[in-house]
Amino acid sequence: MPGYLTTHVLDTARGCPAHGLKIELFRIDGDSRKLMREMATNNDGRTDEQILPPTEFQIGIYELVFHVGAYLDACGVPAESPRFLDQIPLRFGMSEPSHFHVPLLLSPFGYSTYRGS
Repeated sequence: MPGYLTTHVLDTARGCPAHGLKIELFRIDGDSRKLMREMATNNDGRTDEQILPPTEFQIGIYELVFHVGAYLDACGVPAESPRFLDQIPLRFGMSEPSHFHVPLLLSPFGYSTYRGS
């Protein structure tokens, strides 16, 4: 089975998928951090394509950066200065070639994540 990476971002404060949220994917190699891909969520809070497709999958350490400050600004959420959550970096390992799903449940003052299916 080939490995690949997906996500799903849900805005739990508004009770809907987070549309238009910018996501960056980095590969981590020691102290090196290489940008692999940048995309945004669609109307369903997912990306139109796999964040990391099987053709590019490698076992290793990765980081997803969710640009939630800009998303919250676009939604009209009043911003404190500085905003409590601006960017959420999630660093995780992919240890085998399988489907890794890393969802984000988001509100202006908190978030949670897990390895989904």
